[in-house]
Amino acid sequence: QVQLAESGGGSVQTGGSLRLSCAISGRAFATSSMAWFRQAPGKDRESVATITWAAGTAAYADSVRGRFTISRDIAEKMVYLQMNNLKSEDTAVYYCAARDFPEAPYTTWGQGTQVTVSS
Repeated sequence: QVQLAESGGGSVQTGGSLRLSCAISGRAFATSSMAWFRQAPGKDRESVATITWAAGTAAYADSVRGRFTISRDIAEKMVYLQMNNLKSEDTAVYYCAARDFPEAPYTTWGQGTQVTVSS
C-alpha cells in the first residue's frame, strides 16, 4: 500500500520560513494529484495547495498564494511545500494527501506535522 510521511514541521517566528516534505513509499503508486491540507484547532481541514503529478500544475488557496510553493520530484517520489513569510494564522497541523483520479476524494493521508508560528 502507498504510504505518505510528512516531515519538516516545527516552530518559527512570524515572517520566517519552513519547508515541509512528504515522502511517498510503496511499490505500486499511481496518482492524479497531491495536496497539502492543514487543520487548526477548532477549524475545518482546508486545502492549501495542490499539484498534478504528471504535469506539475499547481493551485493555491487565496490565503497562501504568493507565500507558499508546492512542488514534486517524480523520480524521488517527494512532494514539498515551501512556506515563506509565515503568519500566525498559518499555525496548524499540515497533512500530505494523494488521490488516484481527478475529482476523487483524497484517500491517502500522512500522519501530519505541526507548524507553529509565533510573534
